Amino acid sequence: MTIGFVTGLAAEARLLAGVSRFVGIGGGTPEGAATEAERLIGLGAAGLISFGLAGGLDPALPPGFLLVPQRIVEQDSTYECDPRLIEKIGGVTVGLLLGGDAVAATIAAKAALFGGTGASAIDLESGAIARVARAHGVPFAVLRAVADPAWRDLPAAAIIALDHAGRIAIGRIALSIARQPGQLPALMTLARDAAKARSTLLERVRVRFSTSP
Repeated sequence: MTIGFVTGLAAEARLLAGVSRFVGIGGGTPEGAATEAERLIGLGAAGLISFGLAGGLDPALPPGFLLVPQRIVEQDSTYECDPRLIEKIGGVTVGLLLGGDAVAATIAAKAALFGGTGASAIDLESGAIARVARAHGVPFAVLRAVADPAWRDLPAAAIIALDHAGRIAIGRIALSIARQPGQLPALMTLARDAAKARSTLLERVRVRFSTSP
């Protein structure tokens, strides 16, 4: 099966070098993810994997925890992940992941989502990718890792950090830090935990996927 991978960030896409010719960067929005999923299917991808970082909702999940959910929930829809792709990835690690339309930035917001949905984590791409996969009748799965745990607020700069191409917008971050210098330690912690999550993903990719294109 030719698998297409859709990420939110350019840094996530770089982890897939040599794994697949079909990699799309959604820019951290559901709309961008859906567009990239459609594009990859049009190019010949016969299955889709939502790949990258996620925000933790379950307080028990530490930074770097690998997320392979059994199903995705997005608003009123639930999508079952494909058992064959799950097996290819390495097996289920959580039951439910939430496909969100906005970043869960605070401890209170994460707790409300966890209590209301039971989802272990949230990201902004998986729901949209699952929706496109269902519409085209292609299998779908998720391989992500927790970068932002449930028990920590996101610093303001992190919420505006991306441009439309999924790249880090250094200018926006610098301006935000200049306005709120007290968020710098939290940003450094987030960067460390995001690196841990990327390391987890890279290790799994090396183990479970061929390095041939």
